[in-house]
Amino acid sequence: MPTFKRLEGVVAPLDRPNVDTDAILPKQFMKSISRSGYGPYLFDYWRYMDVGEPGMDCNGRRLNSDFTLNQARYKGAQILLCRGNFGCGSSREHAVWALLGYGFRVLIGTSFADIFFNNCFKNGLLPIALPVHYVDQLFADASAACYRLVVDLEQQTIVRPGGEVLRFDIDPFRKSCLLKGVDEIGLTLRRSAEIQAYEQQRQRLEPWLFS
Repeated sequence: MPTFKRLEGVVAPLDRPNVDTDAILPKQFMKSISRSGYGPYLFDYWRYMDVGEPGMDCNGRRLNSDFTLNQARYKGAQILLCRGNFGCGSSREHAVWALLGYGFRVLIGTSFADIFFNNCFKNGLLPIALPVHYVDQLFADASAACYRLVVDLEQQTIVRPGGEVLRFDIDPFRKSCLLKGVDEIGLTLRRSAEIQAYEQQRQRLEPWLFS
């Protein structure tokens, strides 16, 4: 999992509440357990004028010019500004993989669906929940071309272009995992020698369990 410490990036606003995981990545693309290759299909229903299928070359597809991510001023955005209950619906981890595959590293909104929220941290995507009035201000500002924010995880701050600092809360364990670039599996594997020693000892003491 990639580490996350500090990011300065372009902000893309997605001004829609209750964006579910099927909108983030439609179900037809969930035919693989690979974590890569989903970026071109992110928000497929909204980005393109046709219906996408797995393996399609998206370079030749007709774009929806009204959709945020297809507008030149948001090209290369790494921060997605969203509304409440983002990531609701089915608990597909593929939705997070698609966001990362597109290039997003930070989500800023008022609230996130629980399972989606947890999946973000397991994959190195930082979801930040802020009060509604702050999110409203950011949406108003993000209409400008190349609107950028600085997100500092160690300091738990978001710095706006004028220097105003917004602070956010994050669980200390999740913060530590993002800073170190490890998930629960990675933390467990750090103790693989102890786990192996325990298994060897147990096999000696209770050999019938391993027959």
